[in-house]
Amino acid sequence: MKIVYFDDMSQDDLDTKYLNRGDTANNEIDAIVDQILKEVKRRGDAALQEYTLKFDGVTLSNIRVSQEEVEEAFSKVEPEFVAILKEAKENIWYYHEKQKQNSWFRNPSENIILGQMVTPLERIGIYVPGGKAAYPSTVLMNAIPALVAGVDSIAMVSPPNKEGKLNPYVLVAANLCGVREIYKVGGAQSIGALAFGTKTIPPVDKIVGPGNSYVAMAKKKVYGSVDIDMIAGPSEICILADNKGNATFIAADLLSQAEHDEDAGVILVTTSQELAEKVQEEVKRQAALLIRKEIIQKSLKNHGYIFVVPDLEIGFRLVNKIAPEHLELMVDSPFDALSKIKNAGAIFLGAYSPEPLGDYFAGPNHTLPTGGTARFSSPLGVDDFIKKSSIIYYNRSALDQARDQIIYFAEKEGLTAHANAIRVRDKG
Repeated sequence: MKIVYFDDMSQDDLDTKYLNRGDTANNEIDAIVDQILKEVKRRGDAALQEYTLKFDGVTLSNIRVSQEEVEEAFSKVEPEFVAILKEAKENIWYYHEKQKQNSWFRNPSENIILGQMVTPLERIGIYVPGGKAAYPSTVLMNAIPALVAGVDSIAMVSPPNKEGKLNPYVLVAANLCGVREIYKVGGAQSIGALAFGTKTIPPVDKIVGPGNSYVAMAKKKVYGSVDIDMIAGPSEICILADNKGNATFIAADLLSQAEHDEDAGVILVTTSQELAEKVQEEVKRQAALLIRKEIIQKSLKNHGYIFVVPDLEIGFRLVNKIAPEHLELMVDSPFDALSKIKNAGAIFLGAYSPEPLGDYFAGPNHTLPTGGTARFSSPLGVDDFIKKSSIIYYNRSALDQARDQIIYFAEKEGLTAHANAIRVRDKG
């Protein structure tokens, strides 16, 4: 990790010199995804099977996961892990239950009713990455807020392994959440299937869940046909620490994000040069002991920074410029510091609230805005799985009272048909 002495640089300088979170468009990926989506829309299941053979090396006879496969998964997953999944589910459900919104109606006068009707989405799709790692936590974090919102129909897609099966931990997590419609297909082709529908996979209203650059590009392209949660970039963590920060803890937490992938962003902002140097050495020591050290070392080399700032006030300004996905406040009074934070996806307070606590167990959602988008967006939650309808009722007397004002307003905009729709309901 590089140590940088921060002098309150501009946002452009910060992005260009250090964060490198600008346009990540890739023309080759764009063209490939275009073709995949076109073929899935045109040929449905046949295209899914062809792309699964091409990209995953698997010939699928059945795209949908069977009950026998779910039962087999339970036989492979340790009872201890099932118990942990159930406890995590309870924590996540409790947190998201507090986000629920209710429909409301008001009477500004006896002749008028105004309101807002909250309705859950009817059907959503969840993408769960496959590959070398298993992500049962992704299942929990995407399915539970949808269930709390009242979504009736949930379809899950995930790429199969070389044996043509899904990871047992992912299947068990899905079963515990009540997700019964699961398909062994991944990549951009699965996003196309969820968006457009095939003979086997009915279309959905919204697609959520993380994926690689092909999945992200596909989600971006189908937006409008369906809704999506966000276009998530590489994971990132920022830790703000004063001179009392624990170098061992800080290094471990930074590395917990560096192991995600080579493009993960790993940043420490501190008022202490001594701590900066200790963390730099501790990161090297701990990284050498970890399984994914090659990925970690590339992340640290390309996107690992320690900013030394003159004081915490400048530290707060820097953190708000970064607008990190994950922010840890390793300062003497983290609750006092909280009021200074304007932009962050999830905020972890104190030395004993490490980022992995939020990834798996505490309850808040781990699907968070990345790449500085925490300036204007929020974590995945119940609100992502509902829609709102405005309710308007005027009786004749109420409309008569507002008649002249509406006609005048409409005619000022040159919309005479609008005015006429009021005028034909004339008094009397």
